[in-house]
Amino acid sequence: MSEDNNTNSFSIDEIVRELDREKTNVIISKEIKRFNKPTTVVRGLEERNDVQLIARELKKNLGTGGTYKNGQIILQDDHRESVKNFLIARGFKQGSIDLR
Repeated sequence: MSEDNNTNSFSIDEIVRELDREKTNVIISKEIKRFNKPTTVVRGLEERNDVQLIARELKKNLGTGGTYKNGQIILQDDHRESVKNFLIARGFKQGSIDLR
């Protein structure tokens, strides 16, 4: 019986991950940092386990520098549209992504 519970719990975990992806509210904004340089800031992904992987893939695909710290992904330059398209391609709902 414990094997059945483990199997059911595993499938429930998959369902919860999928629901988290659907209800995640992502905010992509442009901020001006040091020396009047624009940056793209992505918030709302801090609870995801793969946020550092997402940051790494974004930097690689966009060919830009950046980091993940304090619960947000910070990319050099203005890449708001590209980040939105990347997240939609990864399965995020278009309505859950807010560009500012």
